Amino acid sequence: MSTLEKIRSRTRKLKERTRISLIWEVAALFVLSAVVIGIIAFVSLRIISSTAVREQTRTQAAAVAVETESAIHDYPAYEWLLEYWHEHADEMDIEYDVTYQKGTRTAEKAALLTQRHPETALDYLDENDLKSFSSEDQKLYAEVAYSWFITRINAIKKAYSVDYLFAVVADEDYKTQFFLFSAGDEEKPRGESYEEAYVLGTTVSVKDNEQQMNAMKNARAENGALALAGNYLDYYMYLGDVNGQEAFIGLTFSLQGLQAEIADLSGFWMVFTVLVQLMLALSCLALIQFFVLKPLKIVQKNIRTYRETKEADAVLENLSQIRSSNEIGDLSVDVMEMITAIENHVRRIERITAEKERISTELSLASRIQANTLPNIFPPFPERKEFDVYAAMDPAKEVGGDFYDFFLIDDTHLAFLIADVSGKSISGALFMMSSMITIRNVVNAHPSPAKALEIVNKQICANNPEDMFVTVWLGVLDLETGELTAANAGHEYPYIRHPGRKYEMIRDRHGFVLGVIENVRYHEYTLKLEPGTQMFIYTDGLPEAASKDGTMFTTDRVFEVLNQNPDTSVVDTLSNIRIAVDEFVKDADQFDDLTMLCMQYNGPQKQEEE
Repeated sequence: MSTLEKIRSRTRKLKERTRISLIWEVAALFVLSAVVIGIIAFVSLRIISSTAVREQTRTQAAAVAVETESAIHDYPAYEWLLEYWHEHADEMDIEYDVTYQKGTRTAEKAALLTQRHPETALDYLDENDLKSFSSEDQKLYAEVAYSWFITRINAIKKAYSVDYLFAVVADEDYKTQFFLFSAGDEEKPRGESYEEAYVLGTTVSVKDNEQQMNAMKNARAENGALALAGNYLDYYMYLGDVNGQEAFIGLTFSLQGLQAEIADLSGFWMVFTVLVQLMLALSCLALIQFFVLKPLKIVQKNIRTYRETKEADAVLENLSQIRSSNEIGDLSVDVMEMITAIENHVRRIERITAEKERISTELSLASRIQANTLPNIFPPFPERKEFDVYAAMDPAKEVGGDFYDFFLIDDTHLAFLIADVSGKSISGALFMMSSMITIRNVVNAHPSPAKALEIVNKQICANNPEDMFVTVWLGVLDLETGELTAANAGHEYPYIRHPGRKYEMIRDRHGFVLGVIENVRYHEYTLKLEPGTQMFIYTDGLPEAASKDGTMFTTDRVFEVLNQNPDTSVVDTLSNIRIAVDEFVKDADQFDDLTMLCMQYNGPQKQEEE
């Protein structure tokens, strides 16, 4: 399919499609833009709010963790206590979430210790004091201190509204957490289940939460780290080493309320943004309708009017009424200039078409004149049985630059030749006719091929202002003896077929082309033709005939086709070559004239009459 056909097919499809007004397309674009901007605003607010919440939570968590650490350090023997709680978690009898009032088991244990060690203040016991205690008293003190400490961190948890406050000892790979303590709430039970305040010694696996593992791993170097755990945000601060393992103070904040608040706020701003965008879009659409689409419709209407009626003056008058000084005004001016250019172009095409028709008529006449100039009646000498000759010239354009000729010099000598001039079309045809007449006249006066070519070369050189040239193969055959004298002026090698044999190429000596250098000498040679011998001569348009991919026919293919059926007539010989060339080039364009001549010597007439 050609480019023009593709354009026409596409135009038909465009006409058949459902028409949608530009204003609706622009409106849809505005609505889509508003929705996209709203979504972007929603996501951006969520991200910004989440980031702000994380930073705020980090700051608050760090303050709570520092206060919790300070509460631990209030016990002079805090290192001993942490290690004891870690080592003897299963042995301790702890009373959780109690006050300092009398009547609790913790108060009774504290009274017992005071009774046993009246010289010491339980709040200020250090590690050396505790080493002097019995193992039973050490256990009692660890239980009392733990209960007091739990009461203290419960108050911290409540004061800061922290969901969970705890301390854990992590294993080497940070996959397991051993809970040293966990702050609780009043009237809420403790246990080892998720979302409960854990009791001492509870072990939890966090190997499936890489964020928690990384937070503990980085907490020491970063002075605190956050980790996301489901709907909770954890914060870890390094506390110290307990029995050779890292211990961390941890805080957990529920994200459900914060996320809901962030979602509500983000949704509100998204809706607000979309509504503002839609209001702006409606304003823009009204302006586009008035200042853009309305003038565009005027331009469109006049373009269609010109397409259907070709009334250029009326259309130009209508378009000149558009006074816009923006791109629409520029478009109307461009359309007016285009219509003016089309009108001028149409008039120019009409003139060119008329001129082409005149030239085509003249070329057609020239082609008929050229065809009539060449011998075109076959057989040309029906009364002469000594030879058969057939020739054809197929020009690449209306007129060609190749020519052939054959004529009787006298009753016993036949001249035949083929030539190719350097020009094509009219110039080549004129030079061809001049050269053909000159060669025929000179050969009739000087039957020697070499001498004839020398004289023709001088005459062409004497009057050749365009510096054109011609290649010629010329042969003169003695019809009585079969002796052929030939000379070659830069032309293609001829082929010869002796009776009962195949065609072979005659690589004769080439002289220089005619019309370039004066006083050139040409060499002739003789061949003995037996009855039944054929000579095949041609121009370079035969071996150089090319297919669409640029592959040439070549002399090898000429040789192959000639020898497929070598014993055929001169007419069939040329016909076989023509068929082979057509099959080879197929529908490729012809770039050069293609001319062929075949002559068969039958022997002297006298012998046939006897």
